[in-house]
Amino acid sequence: MINLNLNIDKVLDFVSFNEIESFQPEIDKHFKTLFNKTGKGKNFLGWINLPSEIDKNLIKDIESDAKKMREIADVFVVIGIGGSYLGARAVIEALSHNFNNLLETGKNPLILFAGQNIGEDYLADLLDILDKKDYAITVISKSGTTTEPAIAFRIIKNHLENKYGKQEAKNRIIAITDKEKGALKELSEKEGYKTYIVPDDVGGRYSVLTPVGLLPIAVAGFDIKKLITGAFEMLQLNEATSSMGKNPVALYAATRNALYNKGKTTEIMVNYQPTLFYLTEWWKQLYGESEGKENKGIFPAGVSFTTDLHSMGQYIQEGLRNIFETVLSVKNSKRDLRIPEDKKNLDKLNYLAGEKINYVNKMAETGTMLAHVDGDVPNIRITIPKIDEENLGQLIYFFEMACAVSGYILGVNPFNQPGVEAYKKNMFALLGKPGFEKETNEILKKVN
Repeated sequence: MINLNLNIDKVLDFVSFNEIESFQPEIDKHFKTLFNKTGKGKNFLGWINLPSEIDKNLIKDIESDAKKMREIADVFVVIGIGGSYLGARAVIEALSHNFNNLLETGKNPLILFAGQNIGEDYLADLLDILDKKDYAITVISKSGTTTEPAIAFRIIKNHLENKYGKQEAKNRIIAITDKEKGALKELSEKEGYKTYIVPDDVGGRYSVLTPVGLLPIAVAGFDIKKLITGAFEMLQLNEATSSMGKNPVALYAATRNALYNKGKTTEIMVNYQPTLFYLTEWWKQLYGESEGKENKGIFPAGVSFTTDLHSMGQYIQEGLRNIFETVLSVKNSKRDLRIPEDKKNLDKLNYLAGEKINYVNKMAETGTMLAHVDGDVPNIRITIPKIDEENLGQLIYFFEMACAVSGYILGVNPFNQPGVEAYKKNMFALLGKPGFEKETNEILKKVN
């Protein structure tokens, strides 16, 4: 059953439903192109049917390895960047206790991340923690040579071997890499690491339902079968229909592109639950890296309300009117916490005594939406009943499919990222990497 609901009522003052509906023939075409795997980037469409094709033996293997990691490690370090870590982090953070790092339950390892930056202090501080904790790692890289995770893996692998000895260290390393080639694949075979495959036809930002995301999520103690079930439910809906009246994916893709055609070039993803921060970050990568090409694309931004209402709220209310919001609304909270009565009532809150905190949050959400719409900011609302594995699975596939369709509407290839290479070439040239001598000479002229 599909739990996700999409509401565009607060968009229709800005674009008519006829304008949105005019995208239906194009969306029908793009759905067929995607499922037939005949369009741009067709070699990277393995994610399309992934929820229905995941091998049960693979799931058992992941769950078995996750159990081993939970038994030997207090900390599990996930080394990767971009889609190789954001999807897993989004799900883990969404499902975790807000203060999981301070809980002393001893049940599941604390999941930490490395290789997503080149911060020297970050890595040094991480080693301080790893000095004191039993830990294990997974390193996620198709090539094994991506700079940020490669540096982190070299440093942490060295630390792990010094702490446990080389033989025991290899039992604490799981590599997720290419099936046949690459530096990490070669090292894994030489050292005897347990490995999982990054499918050739699934790009990093679409990889959360592969071992890239499933292993860390399972180590964190969450139910990956339910996550896959949610994604499968959304896949089934998309296989059945591309009608805007029946499929929220189609309606979302059409609505955001209709707004884009009206000059709304920035989409702000809004969450009202702190644990959804990294889901917003994953969404930003998914849409930014997929759509931002050929001088086209909706710029994806994110805010966490009500916190950011006291900072970014001013700009959203009265700034440049090229923005629209997509609000990720969660109907029910996990916990029950109510506002107590206070005899003195100096804070004037007794009118809320007995109310759930979630009720106050919901009124803030509704009030903000009305204020922003009055301020000429269209609002799309995506609602899920609660944050759990099944609903997150539905949400992940919803965003992936809508992103692919939106990219095709724009006329770009949503599955490549040629622009990402530009900074790498400059960085390698400045570092003096072998093979970049010509680029080094050219770039030094620009710098000096």
